[in-house]
Amino acid sequence: MNQALKNTGQSLLFLLIGMGILYLIFDSQSEAYTAQCLADGGEKGECSLWRKLWLDFSQVNWIWIFIVLILFTISNWSRAERWVLLLAPLNLVPRKLNAFLSIMLGYFANLGIPRIGEIVRGGTLSRYEEIGIDKAMGTIVTDRILDVLSLLIVLLIAFTIEFDTISAFLIENTELSSLQNLINPWTIGAIVLFVILGLLVLRFILHAGTQNALVLKIRQFIFGFKEGIVSVLKVKSPGQLIFHSVLIWIMYYLMTYACFKSFAPTAELGPQAGFITFVFGSLGMLVPLPGGMGSYHFCVMAALGLYGVSGADSFSFAMIIFFSIQIFCNVLLGLLSLVILPIYNKSI
Repeated sequence: MNQALKNTGQSLLFLLIGMGILYLIFDSQSEAYTAQCLADGGEKGECSLWRKLWLDFSQVNWIWIFIVLILFTISNWSRAERWVLLLAPLNLVPRKLNAFLSIMLGYFANLGIPRIGEIVRGGTLSRYEEIGIDKAMGTIVTDRILDVLSLLIVLLIAFTIEFDTISAFLIENTELSSLQNLINPWTIGAIVLFVILGLLVLRFILHAGTQNALVLKIRQFIFGFKEGIVSVLKVKSPGQLIFHSVLIWIMYYLMTYACFKSFAPTAELGPQAGFITFVFGSLGMLVPLPGGMGSYHFCVMAALGLYGVSGADSFSFAMIIFFSIQIFCNVLLGLLSLVILPIYNKSI
């Protein structure tokens, strides 16, 4: 009961933070849109950002949103294929459908409590495939490391093709003084102390000659976790691993570009603008909020602003892509996974 209350409290906290950021963005854009609309001769009743959002959603080309769902499914099936490749060196061969459905259930859980989806994903596969949770979580960490490397490559490509534009944006929106306040002796000392204490605890767990059941269980988990992480070094088909890593991120980009085509104010923007918007949005997703709520919107709007899209239109687009991917795709496939997993495994 206490754990359930704690999880519920965390979910509400993250949700309120995300909604708070989203409200501040909406409030600032609402004032700007209303002022511009009235200046252009619009009537007061028509100059509402809520009304514009409703009209924009009603005029979306839903064929492109369906294409987004297909691309989303392909990207996550490819992620499931990559996960199976990482588990193979451990002599673990899960069914691919179980791997895929576990991933979708993890994304669904992230909408409630950010980052808990990785635990749900590993626990679900462990349950249905009798794979140790330690090895499952280790390979998930490797999976995320591959994502971080992929994101760094994507950022490098973005800086290469739009160096002047992105550099100007960073200079204009980054305060050097705030960075200097973060980098000080107290902060560095606290980080070093935290690392040292962590290493001492880890050394005790790994080398202490104790028969304490809890310590032994943690030690076993750490060794299994490590085995899962280093599985990437033993993959028999590194070419397939690279192929799926590239395919996942190509699908992510195409999802953003398909959303571009679904909305009139962004439909004429080129692939380059779509790529930069995709990169900015990916950075917004790093903030631990439900589905990137608020932070994702801010980053997408910042990217569209570089290409002359108005604040109101960029807010509408951010809402469209957020609901298309984070709500429509994640909720639909997450709920389907909840239904299919027990039925599929019962039949086996």
